[in-house]
Amino acid sequence: MTTVYLDARFALDLAVNYCLLACAARLDGGAVRRRRLALAAGLGAGYGVLTLLPGLGALGHPVGAALAAAGMLLAAYGPSDRLLRRGALFLVLSCAFGGVLVLVSLARGSSAGAGGLLGPSLGMRGILIAAALSYGALSLVLGRQFAKTQAEGGLCPLTLTKGEKTLRLLALIDTGNTLRDPLTGEGVVVLDCGRAGALVPELAGVPAQAFQRPVELLARFAGEEPDLRLLPYQAVGVPCGLLLAVRVDEAAWGGQCRPRCLCALSPTPLSDGGGYHALVGGEHP
Repeated sequence: MTTVYLDARFALDLAVNYCLLACAARLDGGAVRRRRLALAAGLGAGYGVLTLLPGLGALGHPVGAALAAAGMLLAAYGPSDRLLRRGALFLVLSCAFGGVLVLVSLARGSSAGAGGLLGPSLGMRGILIAAALSYGALSLVLGRQFAKTQAEGGLCPLTLTKGEKTLRLLALIDTGNTLRDPLTGEGVVVLDCGRAGALVPELAGVPAQAFQRPVELLARFAGEEPDLRLLPYQAVGVPCGLLLAVRVDEAAWGGQCRPRCLCALSPTPLSDGGGYHALVGGEHP
């Protein structure tokens, strides 16, 4: 008779689920939202524990497992256009993890003379080794392909520098972004206002609603941050509007570097799924 400790099973499933979900997001080149991933991993681990309880074994049916996996992915990544892609990556990573786990258990079983699959000699160390090997192998095999796909999809790494502060994030290359710096005529980077605190500490913790009133916000912080200013813009339904903007020392993306670049702070999220947090203009490099 096999004894299963539910607390140990929950902790193990939580760690494995979190690692697989985070790895899928990393391979896809998207943002890793740790709280969402932890919540999703906890939901998956809780489902696994429920299937072990007396009278609830029917929850382990493939249909139940598929629904649980779908719920976990939705909780982790949200209803975005990248959900199916990341779900497929999560499935591939899970299969790879299972395969490496079997190989590790066979190797340990053979060396110990046990010969059985998933024997007690495997332990936590073997599981962690299997997870690391599966992620490492898939990163080597798929890393370049996903980097190429990411670039073709219009995403690129963006680095913003202001003083001693540096912010690195993904940006969407948007050729329709026609915002221009009124002083230099250069293109303007559009940044999620929630990321502005990494460059301007005074803006950390300021709610997004406050950025919808840029004049008030400028009056509040202009004395503390001289690089803040107002940027006029036009959009569909907005014939004349203002955005709060900050001038950074340098903006680098796609092999180009723009000194003293102006970054407009968007009061609304730029990406529904959180895959990118900035917009840059111009043709793809």
